[in-house]
Parts: sequence; C-alpha cells; structure tokens
Amino acid sequence: MTTQELIAQIKKKKSFLCIGLDVDLEKIPKHLLNDEDPIFAFNKAIIDATHNLCVAYKPNTAFYEAYGLKGWRALEKTVNYLNEKHPEIFTIADAKRGDIGNTSTRYAKAFFEDLGFDSVTVAPYMGRDSVEPFLAFENKHTILLALTSNEGAFDFQTKLVDGKSLYNQVLETSKAWKNAKNLMYVVGATKAEYFKDIRKIIPDAFLLVPGVGAQGGNLQDVCKYGLNAQIGLLVNSSRGIIYASEGVDFAQAAATKAEALQQEMAAILS
Repeated sequence: MTTQELIAQIKKKKSFLCIGLDVDLEKIPKHLLNDEDPIFAFNKAIIDATHNLCVAYKPNTAFYEAYGLKGWRALEKTVNYLNEKHPEIFTIADAKRGDIGNTSTRYAKAFFEDLGFDSVTVAPYMGRDSVEPFLAFENKHTILLALTSNEGAFDFQTKLVDGKSLYNQVLETSKAWKNAKNLMYVVGATKAEYFKDIRKIIPDAFLLVPGVGAQGGNLQDVCKYGLNAQIGLLVNSSRGIIYASEGVDFAQAAATKAEALQQEMAAILS
C-alpha cells in the first residue's frame, strides 16, 4: 500500500484508527477456546465487526510467537484474511526487529514477502545498515521506534547526546538513509508534549501512536501537535477495544469502542 492510498482511506473512513490485535488466550472469551483455532476465530470476529471503523490493524507478533507454530499459523491466517477480504486495510507487523544487514533482509522478506504485511516496526539501535534492508522494499513501510510510550523510554531515548535528545538524533539521522521516504515512526501517545518538536524534524512523516486507551494517552493532545496537512497519524488502541467484553458479545463491544474513537477522530478531521 502506498502512502497516498493510506491517506485516501483515512479521508474516506474519517478515521486514522489502528486496532492492535494482541491476542492473549487467557483474556479472550472462553467459548472461543473450543474452536480449532481460537486466536484466528477471535481476530476474524474483531475484524468483521470493526474493519469499517479503522484503517489499520497491528498484530504484535510476540502474542503469536508465544504459542509456537499454532500461533504463527494464526498470524498468517489473520494477515491473509485481511489481504483477501479487506485489501484497503493497512497491515502492521509489530515485531520490533533490527539486526545486521543480512539478517534484517531476512526479517524483511519474512514479513513483507512471506506474510504479506504492508509494514513492520523496527528498532534503530544498531543503526543505518540494520534498517536500510527493510527500506529497500517498494511500497512497504518501515516504522522506526523513535519515542515509545513505556516508562523505560526515559532510560535512553530522552538522554542528551551532544546537546540533543537521543530520539531527536534518531529522527534527524534516519532522514538521510537510503529510501527514507518509506519510513514511518513510533511516537507514544503518553509523550504528547513532545509531538510539537518531533513535527519540526519530520513534518511530513506518518507517526504510529500507541498508548491511547489502556495506557492513558489522550487523543486530543496527540492531534493538537501531531496532525499534519496529510493527517500523518495512525493512532493505535489494543486492549481498550479488543477486550471490551469477555462475553459472546465481544465483537460488538469492540465495535462500540472503536466507533467511539472513530467518531472522535471524524470530529477532529472536520
């Protein structure tokens, strides 16, 4: 999916909502555990109920890898279902990969070619040659961790190096990498006060913003400084939507939560 296609979907749906498919078998409705593939059954129901309200889905791969081969197959079935039934949806593999060049190429092929994701999250700690292999794939997007929503982000990301915060240096340096036009960035919703400075460095880039909902991030604060002329935001909510109910009505409850966010986004866009 190209950036322009993503922007067109945002404008059509009046939504820049991304739904995180972080499936924990201890939290999904109990009746699904009798299904042959409870993870996929849960995801399919959530997708069927919410696809008209969001523009992206983001499975965190840890929740699938934790269940071994069965989990990986469920992930494959989930992204295949999205690509076949809802090709207008932007898919994000939240894998946080990043390694030496040859290894990164293999990671990129796994997520972009084998699984067919539109994008993957990547950690920048190992530098340019660990990220550029992801950027080499046409019409695929690499979402670089810049300023994350967790408390430990302050351990390194905001530390001053030569008078600049480390995350600022990541943003500035990455702009010079080959195929940097394929970069997006992760900026946590719980760090809303930083968006103004971030937009000075990367005014046109898309930002994936986790942390709205269960982690306490505020949509209005994010949009105040994060929106740009092309919208430029994908705001993610995971637990706050997919675990809205533990009963047989779980999918409809998720849709209700998603619609509330979508309506708030529509009002902001108008």
